[in-house]
Amino acid sequence: MIRSLYRAHDGRIHTGLSPDGLTTALQDAGGLLWVDFVEEPPQVCEPILLETFGFHHLAVDDALEESHVAKVDDWGQYVYLVLHSVAFDPQADELVTTRELDVFLGQNYLVTHQIRSMPAVDRVWAACGRDERHLQRGAGNLLYQLADELVTDAMPVVEQIDDAIDRIEDEIFDTPGPSLVQHIFTLKRAVLHLRRILAPQREVFNKLARGDYEVVDAGCRMFFRDVYDHLVRLFDITESLRDLIGGALDTYLSVVNNRMNEVMKTLTVITTLFMPISFLASFFGMNFFQPAIPLTAWTDRPAFIVMLVLTALVPFGMLLWMRRRAWM
Repeated sequence: MIRSLYRAHDGRIHTGLSPDGLTTALQDAGGLLWVDFVEEPPQVCEPILLETFGFHHLAVDDALEESHVAKVDDWGQYVYLVLHSVAFDPQADELVTTRELDVFLGQNYLVTHQIRSMPAVDRVWAACGRDERHLQRGAGNLLYQLADELVTDAMPVVEQIDDAIDRIEDEIFDTPGPSLVQHIFTLKRAVLHLRRILAPQREVFNKLARGDYEVVDAGCRMFFRDVYDHLVRLFDITESLRDLIGGALDTYLSVVNNRMNEVMKTLTVITTLFMPISFLASFFGMNFFQPAIPLTAWTDRPAFIVMLVLTALVPFGMLLWMRRRAWM
Protein backbone atom coordinates (compact mmCIF):
# COMPACT_ATOMS: atom_id res chain seq x y z
CA MET A 1 0.00 0.00 0.00
CA ILE A 2 1.24 3.47 -0.92
CA ARG A 3 -0.58 6.27 0.82
CA SER A 4 0.05 9.98 0.50
CA LEU A 5 -1.03 13.02 2.47
CA TYR A 6 -0.38 16.48 1.06
CA ARG A 7 -1.17 19.84 2.60
CA ALA A 8 -0.81 22.57 0.01
CA HIS A 9 0.42 26.07 0.77
CA ASP A 10 -3.19 27.27 0.70
CA GLY A 11 -4.18 24.82 3.43
CA ARG A 12 -6.07 22.32 1.27
CA ILE A 13 -5.54 18.62 2.05
CA HIS A 14 -5.03 16.06 -0.72
CA THR A 15 -4.72 12.29 -0.39
CA GLY A 16 -3.99 9.42 -2.76
CA LEU A 17 -1.77 11.39 -5.13
CA SER A 18 -0.61 9.96 -8.43
CA PRO A 19 3.11 9.99 -9.38
CA ASP A 20 2.52 13.24 -11.32
CA GLY A 21 0.70 14.65 -8.29
CA LEU A 22 3.70 13.78 -6.13
CA THR A 23 5.98 15.69 -8.49
CA THR A 24 3.70 18.73 -8.33
CA ALA A 25 3.51 18.54 -4.53
CA LEU A 26 7.29 18.44 -4.25
CA GLN A 27 7.52 21.72 -6.14
CA ASP A 28 5.27 23.44 -3.57
CA ALA A 29 7.83 24.88 -1.15
CA GLY A 30 5.11 26.09 1.20
CA GLY A 31 3.32 22.76 1.39
CA LEU A 32 4.04 19.48 3.14
CA LEU A 33 3.94 16.04 1.55
CA TRP A 34 4.01 12.74 3.44
CA VAL A 35 4.27 9.53 1.44
CA ASP A 36 4.16 6.22 3.30
CA PHE A 37 5.12 2.88 1.71
CA VAL A 38 3.57 0.02 3.70
CA GLU A 39 4.49 -3.59 2.91
CA GLU A 40 5.12 -2.78 -0.74
CA PRO A 41 7.56 -4.89 -2.78
CA PRO A 42 10.89 -3.23 -3.67
CA GLN A 43 10.16 -3.22 -7.39
CA VAL A 44 7.18 -0.95 -6.72
CA CYS A 45 8.90 1.42 -4.29
CA GLU A 46 12.24 1.77 -6.04
CA PRO A 47 11.11 3.69 -9.19
CA ILE A 48 9.18 6.25 -7.11
CA LEU A 49 12.05 6.79 -4.69
CA LEU A 50 14.65 7.09 -7.43
CA GLU A 51 12.78 8.96 -10.15
CA THR A 52 10.07 10.97 -8.42
CA PHE A 53 12.03 11.99 -5.31
CA GLY A 54 15.53 11.66 -6.76
CA PHE A 55 17.05 9.86 -3.80
CA HIS A 56 20.51 8.34 -4.13
CA HIS A 57 20.43 4.67 -5.08
CA LEU A 58 22.58 3.74 -2.06
CA ALA A 59 20.05 5.30 0.31
CA VAL A 60 17.21 3.61 -1.56
CA ASP A 61 18.95 0.22 -1.34
CA ASP A 62 19.36 0.70 2.40
CA ALA A 63 15.71 1.65 2.77
CA LEU A 64 14.45 -1.44 0.94
CA GLU A 65 16.47 -3.84 3.10
CA GLU A 66 15.54 -4.49 6.72
CA SER A 67 19.02 -5.16 8.05
CA HIS A 68 20.37 -1.99 9.59
CA VAL A 69 20.89 -0.49 13.00
CA ALA A 70 19.51 2.97 13.71
CA LYS A 71 21.49 5.61 11.85
CA VAL A 72 21.25 9.00 10.15
CA ASP A 73 22.90 9.91 6.84
CA ASP A 74 23.12 13.44 5.47
CA TRP A 75 22.60 13.64 1.70
CA GLY A 76 22.52 17.43 1.51
CA GLN A 77 18.98 18.23 0.39
CA TYR A 78 17.53 15.43 2.51
CA VAL A 79 18.38 13.23 5.47
CA TYR A 80 17.98 9.46 5.54
CA LEU A 81 17.20 7.86 8.90
CA VAL A 82 16.74 4.31 10.12
CA LEU A 83 14.57 3.99 13.23
CA HIS A 84 13.10 1.01 15.04
CA SER A 85 9.97 0.21 16.96
CA VAL A 86 9.94 -2.48 19.65
CA ALA A 87 7.21 -4.77 20.93
CA PHE A 88 6.98 -7.41 23.64
CA ASP A 89 5.66 -10.86 22.68
CA PRO A 90 5.67 -13.33 25.61
CA GLN A 91 4.70 -16.22 23.29
CA ALA A 92 7.61 -15.79 20.88
CA ASP A 93 11.08 -17.29 21.18
CA GLU A 94 12.48 -13.76 21.21
CA LEU A 95 10.50 -11.71 23.72
CA VAL A 96 11.42 -8.37 22.14
CA THR A 97 10.61 -7.98 18.45
CA THR A 98 11.65 -5.02 16.32
CA ARG A 99 10.42 -3.39 13.12
CA GLU A 100 12.43 -1.03 10.95
CA LEU A 101 11.21 2.37 9.80
CA ASP A 102 13.14 4.06 7.01
CA VAL A 103 12.63 7.82 6.75
CA PHE A 104 13.63 10.41 4.16
CA LEU A 105 13.33 13.95 5.53
CA GLY A 106 13.39 16.96 3.21
CA GLN A 107 12.45 20.61 3.51
CA ASN A 108 8.83 20.09 2.50
CA TYR A 109 8.33 16.33 2.49
CA LEU A 110 8.62 13.19 4.57
CA VAL A 111 8.87 9.72 3.05
CA THR A 112 8.51 6.64 5.23
CA HIS A 113 8.98 3.00 4.30
CA GLN A 114 7.68 0.09 6.36
CA ILE A 115 8.38 -3.51 5.48
CA ARG A 116 5.84 -4.41 8.17
CA SER A 117 3.15 -2.03 9.34
CA MET A 118 3.81 -0.17 12.59
CA PRO A 119 1.07 0.96 15.01
CA ALA A 120 3.04 4.12 15.84
CA VAL A 121 3.03 5.29 12.21
CA ASP A 122 -0.67 4.48 11.87
CA ARG A 123 -1.46 6.56 14.94
CA VAL A 124 0.39 9.59 13.59
CA TRP A 125 -1.23 9.15 10.18
CA ALA A 126 -4.69 9.02 11.77
CA ALA A 127 -3.92 12.10 13.89
CA CYS A 128 -2.87 14.05 10.79
CA GLY A 129 -6.06 12.99 9.06
CA ARG A 130 -8.17 14.22 11.97
CA ASP A 131 -6.36 17.50 12.56
CA GLU A 132 -4.43 19.26 9.82
CA ARG A 133 -2.53 21.32 12.39
CA HIS A 134 -0.13 18.40 12.67
CA LEU A 135 0.93 19.20 9.11
CA GLN A 136 1.30 22.95 9.58
CA ARG A 137 4.52 22.78 11.58
CA GLY A 138 6.71 21.29 8.87
CA ALA A 139 8.34 17.98 8.05
CA GLY A 140 10.71 18.12 11.03
CA ASN A 141 7.84 18.30 13.47
CA LEU A 142 6.14 15.41 11.70
CA LEU A 143 9.31 13.37 12.14
CA TYR A 144 9.30 14.30 15.84
CA GLN A 145 5.74 13.00 16.20
CA LEU A 146 6.76 9.69 14.64
CA ALA A 147 9.82 9.43 16.88
CA ASP A 148 7.81 10.29 19.97
CA GLU A 149 5.31 7.52 19.20
CA LEU A 150 8.11 5.02 18.65
CA VAL A 151 9.63 5.88 22.02
CA THR A 152 6.20 5.74 23.65
CA ASP A 153 5.79 2.18 22.38
CA ALA A 154 9.12 1.23 23.97
CA MET A 155 8.03 2.14 27.51
CA PRO A 156 5.41 -0.66 27.86
CA VAL A 157 8.07 -3.13 26.69
CA VAL A 158 10.38 -2.05 29.50
CA GLU A 159 7.53 -2.29 32.02
CA GLN A 160 6.57 -5.79 30.85
CA ILE A 161 10.16 -6.97 31.17
CA ASP A 162 10.28 -5.46 34.67
CA ASP A 163 7.09 -7.32 35.61
CA ALA A 164 8.51 -10.57 34.22
CA ILE A 165 11.63 -10.12 36.35
CA ASP A 166 9.46 -9.55 39.44
CA ARG A 167 7.59 -12.81 38.76
CA ILE A 168 10.87 -14.66 38.33
CA GLU A 169 12.17 -13.34 41.64
CA ASP A 170 9.05 -14.72 43.35
CA GLU A 171 9.37 -18.10 41.62
CA ILE A 172 13.02 -18.46 42.56
CA PHE A 173 12.14 -19.12 46.21
CA ASP A 174 9.03 -21.18 45.42
CA THR A 175 9.71 -23.46 42.48
CA PRO A 176 13.28 -23.16 41.18
CA GLY A 177 13.91 -25.42 38.23
CA PRO A 178 15.58 -25.73 34.82
CA SER A 179 12.66 -24.00 33.06
CA LEU A 180 13.15 -20.97 35.31
CA VAL A 181 16.80 -20.73 34.28
CA GLN A 182 15.77 -20.83 30.64
CA HIS A 183 13.28 -18.02 31.27
CA ILE A 184 15.98 -15.94 32.99
CA PHE A 185 18.32 -16.28 30.02
CA THR A 186 15.48 -15.50 27.61
CA LEU A 187 14.83 -12.26 29.49
CA LYS A 188 18.54 -11.51 29.52
CA ARG A 189 18.69 -11.84 25.73
CA ALA A 190 15.61 -9.63 25.42
CA VAL A 191 17.19 -6.86 27.52
CA LEU A 192 20.44 -7.05 25.56
CA HIS A 193 18.48 -6.85 22.31
CA LEU A 194 16.58 -3.83 23.62
CA ARG A 195 19.86 -2.12 24.56
CA ARG A 196 21.24 -2.74 21.06
CA ILE A 197 18.16 -1.03 19.64
CA LEU A 198 18.04 1.94 22.01
CA ALA A 199 21.73 2.85 22.05
CA PRO A 200 22.14 3.69 18.30
CA GLN A 201 18.70 5.33 18.18
CA ARG A 202 19.70 7.55 21.07
CA GLU A 203 22.74 8.73 19.12
CA VAL A 204 20.59 9.45 16.06
CA PHE A 205 18.46 11.96 17.96
CA ASN A 206 21.49 13.36 19.70
CA LYS A 207 22.84 14.28 16.26
CA LEU A 208 19.50 15.72 15.15
CA ALA A 209 19.27 17.79 18.33
CA ARG A 210 22.74 19.29 17.80
CA GLY A 211 21.70 20.87 14.51
CA ASP A 212 24.28 19.24 12.25
CA TYR A 213 21.84 18.94 9.34
CA GLU A 214 20.64 21.68 7.04
CA VAL A 215 17.14 20.32 6.50
CA VAL A 216 16.40 20.20 10.25
CA ASP A 217 14.88 23.47 11.39
CA ALA A 218 16.26 25.12 14.51
CA GLY A 219 12.79 25.05 16.07
CA CYS A 220 12.68 21.24 15.84
CA ARG A 221 15.96 20.67 17.63
CA MET A 222 14.42 21.08 21.08
CA PHE A 223 11.84 18.43 20.20
CA PHE A 224 14.52 16.01 19.08
CA ARG A 225 16.37 16.79 22.30
CA ASP A 226 13.24 15.77 24.19
CA VAL A 227 13.18 12.43 22.33
CA TYR A 228 16.88 12.03 23.09
CA ASP A 229 16.21 12.57 26.80
CA HIS A 230 13.48 9.92 26.74
CA LEU A 231 15.82 7.45 25.06
CA VAL A 232 18.55 8.18 27.60
CA ARG A 233 16.15 7.37 30.44
CA LEU A 234 14.98 4.20 28.69
CA PHE A 235 18.57 3.12 28.18
CA ASP A 236 19.34 3.72 31.86
CA ILE A 237 16.29 1.66 32.81
CA THR A 238 17.48 -1.21 30.61
CA GLU A 239 20.83 -1.05 32.40
CA SER A 240 18.96 -1.45 35.69
CA LEU A 241 16.96 -4.34 34.22
CA ARG A 242 20.15 -6.05 33.17
CA ASP A 243 21.48 -5.73 36.73
CA LEU A 244 18.20 -7.12 38.09
CA ILE A 245 18.40 -10.12 35.77
CA GLY A 246 22.00 -10.73 36.79
CA GLY A 247 20.95 -10.50 40.43
CA ALA A 248 18.05 -12.90 39.80
CA LEU A 249 20.41 -15.42 38.24
CA ASP A 250 22.83 -15.13 41.19
CA THR A 251 19.92 -15.55 43.59
CA TYR A 252 18.72 -18.63 41.73
CA LEU A 253 22.17 -20.20 41.88
CA SER A 254 22.41 -19.36 45.58
CA VAL A 255 18.99 -20.91 46.31
CA VAL A 256 19.84 -24.04 44.35
CA ASN A 257 23.19 -24.36 46.11
CA ASN A 258 21.55 -23.89 49.52
CA ARG A 259 18.98 -26.56 48.70
CA MET A 260 21.73 -28.86 47.52
CA ASN A 261 23.63 -28.23 50.74
CA GLU A 262 20.52 -29.11 52.75
CA VAL A 263 20.11 -32.32 50.77
CA MET A 264 23.76 -33.22 51.25
CA LYS A 265 23.50 -32.40 54.95
CA THR A 266 20.45 -34.66 55.35
CA LEU A 267 22.12 -37.50 53.47
CA THR A 268 25.28 -37.07 55.53
CA VAL A 269 23.31 -37.21 58.79
CA ILE A 270 21.49 -40.36 57.65
CA THR A 271 24.75 -41.97 56.60
CA THR A 272 26.41 -41.00 59.88
CA LEU A 273 23.54 -42.37 61.96
CA PHE A 274 23.65 -45.69 60.15
CA MET A 275 27.43 -46.04 60.45
CA PRO A 276 27.38 -47.46 64.04
CA ILE A 277 24.49 -49.75 63.12
CA SER A 278 26.53 -51.08 60.20
CA PHE A 279 29.50 -51.56 62.51
CA LEU A 280 27.44 -53.48 65.09
CA ALA A 281 25.82 -55.65 62.46
CA SER A 282 29.19 -56.39 60.90
CA PHE A 283 30.89 -57.05 64.22
CA PHE A 284 28.26 -59.39 65.61
CA GLY A 285 27.86 -61.09 62.27
CA MET A 286 31.48 -62.19 62.02
CA ASN A 287 31.71 -65.99 61.78
CA PHE A 288 34.94 -66.55 63.73
CA PHE A 289 33.35 -65.95 67.18
CA GLN A 290 31.84 -69.43 67.36
CA PRO A 291 35.09 -71.40 66.83
CA ALA A 292 37.18 -68.97 68.90
CA ILE A 293 34.87 -68.89 71.86
CA PRO A 294 33.24 -72.21 72.62
CA LEU A 295 30.58 -70.55 74.70
CA THR A 296 27.29 -69.90 73.01
CA ALA A 297 26.84 -66.52 74.66
CA TRP A 298 27.10 -64.73 71.33
CA THR A 299 24.00 -66.41 70.03
CA ASP A 300 21.88 -66.39 73.21
CA ARG A 301 18.78 -64.28 73.70
CA PRO A 302 20.56 -61.73 76.06
CA ALA A 303 23.13 -61.02 73.35
CA PHE A 304 20.32 -60.45 70.84
CA ILE A 305 18.59 -58.02 73.21
CA VAL A 306 21.86 -56.14 73.84
CA MET A 307 22.37 -55.93 70.11
CA LEU A 308 18.89 -54.42 69.58
CA VAL A 309 19.39 -51.92 72.42
CA LEU A 310 22.74 -50.79 71.02
CA THR A 311 21.28 -50.53 67.55
CA ALA A 312 18.56 -48.21 68.84
CA LEU A 313 20.51 -46.17 71.37
CA VAL A 314 23.76 -45.48 69.53
CA PRO A 315 22.15 -43.56 66.58
CA PHE A 316 19.92 -41.70 69.04
CA GLY A 317 22.94 -40.76 71.13
CA MET A 318 24.81 -39.58 68.02
CA LEU A 319 21.79 -37.51 67.01
CA LEU A 320 21.78 -35.78 70.41
CA TRP A 321 25.53 -35.21 70.16
CA MET A 322 25.16 -33.60 66.66
CA ARG A 323 22.44 -31.31 67.91
CA ARG A 324 24.59 -30.30 70.88
CA ARG A 325 27.44 -29.45 68.53
CA ALA A 326 24.98 -27.39 66.42
CA TRP A 327 25.63 -29.45 63.33
CA MET A 328 21.89 -29.73 62.72
